[in-house]
Amino acid sequence: MKSNAWMMSSLIVCVGLAAPLVVAGELPAPPPTRQQPVKENLFGIEYIDNFQWLEGDNSDPKNMGKETPEVVAWTDAQNAYTRSVLDSLPGRKAVEEKIRPLMEVGSISSPTMRGNRYFFSKREASQNQPRVYYRDGYKGESKLLLDPATIDSSGLVTITWYVPSRDGKQLAYGTYRAGDENATLHIIDVDTGKKSDFSIPNKVSSVDWLPDGSGLVYRNLSDPNNPYSGQVMYLGVGEDVAKARTIFRQFTPEENAKLATTYGPGGGIDRDGKWLQLSYSTDTRNNDLWVADFAEFMKTGKVNKIDILTREKASAGGDIIGDTMFLQTTLDAPNGRVFAVDLKNPARSNWKEIIPERKDANLTGVAVSKNRIAATYLKNASSSIEIFDHAGKPMGSLKLPGIGSAGIATDEDRDEAYLSFSSYNYPTSIFRVDLTRPDAEPELWERPAVPVDPSTVEVKQEWFSSSGGARIPMFIVHKKGLKLDGNNPTILYGYGGFMQSMTPGFSATNFQWFDQGGVYAVANLRGGGEFGTAWHEAGKLGQKQNTWDDFQAAAEYLINSGYTNPKKLAVMGGSQGGLLVGSFVTQRPDLCRAALCLVPLNDMLRYQNFLMARYWVPEYGSAENKEQFEFIRKYSPYQNVKKGTAYPAVLVTAGEHDARVHPLHARKFVAALRDATSSGLPILYWGDKDAGHGQGKPLNLRMRDLVDQRMFLMWQLGMLPDASN
Repeated sequence: MKSNAWMMSSLIVCVGLAAPLVVAGELPAPPPTRQQPVKENLFGIEYIDNFQWLEGDNSDPKNMGKETPEVVAWTDAQNAYTRSVLDSLPGRKAVEEKIRPLMEVGSISSPTMRGNRYFFSKREASQNQPRVYYRDGYKGESKLLLDPATIDSSGLVTITWYVPSRDGKQLAYGTYRAGDENATLHIIDVDTGKKSDFSIPNKVSSVDWLPDGSGLVYRNLSDPNNPYSGQVMYLGVGEDVAKARTIFRQFTPEENAKLATTYGPGGGIDRDGKWLQLSYSTDTRNNDLWVADFAEFMKTGKVNKIDILTREKASAGGDIIGDTMFLQTTLDAPNGRVFAVDLKNPARSNWKEIIPERKDANLTGVAVSKNRIAATYLKNASSSIEIFDHAGKPMGSLKLPGIGSAGIATDEDRDEAYLSFSSYNYPTSIFRVDLTRPDAEPELWERPAVPVDPSTVEVKQEWFSSSGGARIPMFIVHKKGLKLDGNNPTILYGYGGFMQSMTPGFSATNFQWFDQGGVYAVANLRGGGEFGTAWHEAGKLGQKQNTWDDFQAAAEYLINSGYTNPKKLAVMGGSQGGLLVGSFVTQRPDLCRAALCLVPLNDMLRYQNFLMARYWVPEYGSAENKEQFEFIRKYSPYQNVKKGTAYPAVLVTAGEHDARVHPLHARKFVAALRDATSSGLPILYWGDKDAGHGQGKPLNLRMRDLVDQRMFLMWQLGMLPDASN
């Protein structure tokens, strides 16, 4: 479950004309939802769940929440109702026309370097999905290699990852359909463009080529219907999948009672094909780490794991060059540090610290080149990239265009690298840099054209107080010269979980919002990763209420500082951010007029029973545990909906192919809110039958979703033209 930057970039809303609007009371009533009370006793407390039937068929513990005809019919009826409401709002066509060119702004990735070839993905104009290209030489002609539209013209097929072989002559890539994230591996010959008949199914990820291109080390599921069946495998290219050899697999419940609270195994092979690097996640952010001799495995079939870091509450992983691992870890360093580990003598007493922990910044990534290490830091939720030699000697900082989000792509056979940079007022851009000359001006490699002037908006970072005296930062973006009269339409976005950081990013669609006097705010909540492990821990498990407090305090700050007022404020979030919005709506419904609750978790007393949700028990806890039940029940949005409360207008969405968050959360939350609210404001449901959690959604569906969300907020914030016009 991830944040998503994807949430911020693809789901930001934008508004147009301002005028009074149709009142919610004039709407026809939504399709009714029958109540079928189910009593449940949890640690002496009785709950009556009137809408548990919306979960689907729970008769098979291995396939909880299977759709039933009645649930399908309910979804169809709700979708039809939502379409009738949103499609009939005045001004929709004009808004679509205004937002379309902004949605069609292209995207490009940093290139992956192999020999003299540069592989990258790019989406242009009205293309539904990014396509994969390569260049011979970094200034060479871009050559189309893979186009998802030729695989399926519906636009629902996504190329979710791609990995070139070391010589750049073959490309492994993964595809899935309709957002189900069940990726199948394929291979294409780069020179001829011929696709191999060879494939590997079952949610393939983390692919590494052997140096000579003869085989692959990868992760997939042994059972595609069991998200807790992860395995690291080896298979020769062209071999029958039945001959795949197991390197490392997820423990069975009998072997490890903690199976339900771990992400399981991960692994890969170094560029020389000598060392396997194997990990096993012990909660949402921590893992054990080993290496193993790959040649020994190939010869004997046995994996002799050598401990690097085990049985510690820390994250660990790194790049291997020769026999040295450059290990990034949070061991005794919540903000992260780097060690050089001699894999021939890997005892911890022999580790050499080469990049110490910084107390003023969080180390978020380490990329190793031939002679340099690029360390990416977050300080006050914006990026910097510091350069070191392999001994840890500081060599300077890369020049960045300003305050924003930066990433770096390297390869271990060169010091050429590619810098990506974005901010709220700076379009995503890719620069070529020489890591041996960090003070040199970056060379622009590619930047998609944008039909807006980024200099027309200003970006501020302001701080506010939350529970326990915590100081919380928030980015606030609006048109330059905007009069802050307490009446500005404002969107407050948040996430606050899984140590994911909300950093500045560019979205052209924001500019319509800014042009109409809108304010857009992103709060950096406890539970995220903006200030390292301690910040995450402060919004996790029994401290999760801190995250909700921070979001509520952000809303109060915007109101008290003259940006907006409760009738002009909307809150927005997806996934973990959907849970955030659900808690906001149920705890402080007085603070906002509207809410976008996207692919949310809402029933936290039962969430662990569905799909892959047991992986999140280390983050939230489980109501199966009495101590954890006590803090979860106090905030779980579904159980805290109260009859007779004046709830704001809420649009709740779900993906019918979601492999992460089951649609039941959105269904039940909508039903409960409608049954309880006294405000008369609309509660709408949209269950997307062509999508999952959001990843891989084609442009045409993202366009529809964006316009839906925009129109909903425009409607509720009084920004639509009069219906009689």
